[in-house]
Amino acid sequence: MNTKKLTIIALFIALSAVGGFIKLPSAVGSIALDIFPALIAVTVIGNKSGALVGGLGHVISAQLGGLPLGPLHLMIAVEMALLVLLFGLLYQSGRQILASILFVLGNGLLAALPFAFIISFSFYIAIAPMLLLAALINTILALLIISKLKPFF
Repeated sequence: MNTKKLTIIALFIALSAVGGFIKLPSAVGSIALDIFPALIAVTVIGNKSGALVGGLGHVISAQLGGLPLGPLHLMIAVEMALLVLLFGLLYQSGRQILASILFVLGNGLLAALPFAFIISFSFYIAIAPMLLLAALINTILALLIISKLKPFF
């Protein structure tokens, strides 16, 4: 990996950290606008790089929120990386609407589903609405910015 690409990845991770400061009120302090830089990164610098930004961006955002779910945030980071990768693959194949819908549903409902069993179903029900809202806002922000940044990459 060359220095330029590494610098761009670091920039997107830093943008995720900034988004991590924009929290949405919820039962968990780590729901934030931290994933939209990864959605942008996966479309402009590549799938692996975007997935890396998604995973590390979540870890940084969770750290800023006090790691309310402890080591379970590592599982969430892997889920975020995979969801960002799926978004990138679909987006780059021309299926932007499907990519967006699947990302919102995956991030808002599927990624949190293990917590229904690990913690409780009530916990899942409590966080799902804000996760859906955050996923929708992150996706809309990314879609608005991607079209403006594409020419530069």
